[in-house]
Amino acid sequence: MHTESTAAAVHRPRPRPHADRVLVCLSYCGGGTAPFRQWAKTLPDDVELALICYPGREARFGTPFARDWVALRDDVVRAVRGLTDRPYVLFGHSMGSWMAFETAARLERLGVAPPSALVVSGGVAPHKRREVRSHVPRSDDSDEALVRWMREFGQMTAVVANEPELVKLAVELLRADLAVSESYRFVEGSRVSVPLRVLYGAEDSEPFDDVERHWRSLTDGAFEAVELPGGHFYTPDVWSRLPEWCSLPVPRTAR
Repeated sequence: MHTESTAAAVHRPRPRPHADRVLVCLSYCGGGTAPFRQWAKTLPDDVELALICYPGREARFGTPFARDWVALRDDVVRAVRGLTDRPYVLFGHSMGSWMAFETAARLERLGVAPPSALVVSGGVAPHKRREVRSHVPRSDDSDEALVRWMREFGQMTAVVANEPELVKLAVELLRADLAVSESYRFVEGSRVSVPLRVLYGAEDSEPFDDVERHWRSLTDGAFEAVELPGGHFYTPDVWSRLPEWCSLPVPRTAR
């Protein structure tokens, strides 16, 4: 039976064991920890950055991909559970937004300390994801189609694009994550009690008002939705400053 230390799933670009708070980040479909590592340079000294590495990539390259959504969620829950000895904010982008929501809900059901706030970015509300038009490809699309999509949305750097073996690995990784995402089934009635902040690009695929309304129904806590410049990954400047939205308190608004 395959065994692996839970610590392998957590990457700390700049370890700060005595920091007061932790920012825990979950990546998007086909992504790893690299897009978030730069944030460690801008976070204040009292915040540690903890990046969750999904199976099958980076430090966990030798670990088999998750079989389905529940397997990946349980893997993430185990990793995050090891970080709950300090106050923490849970952040997820795109597919990571649904995973962050499901992880927070699961931790609450287990009686484990939930995040002090949940910040979801670039994702429609999970119970509406099958009803909206999607720019995301399917797991059974051709390699060529997946490569085109990664290039169009900035998920394939020039370094990777010029190395056939790296392109092959990127396609394999994206296809595995797409299959996991497609197996996700929202359980009616699922919700969280923690403060929830939604970030969404003004040029992303869905109307901001719809995204705000649908996410609002999933928390009993404070809620805020913020429309940011750019598309699915915003602009480079906005992306680099996303941690600022993870440190501000979520205001309690009238419902």
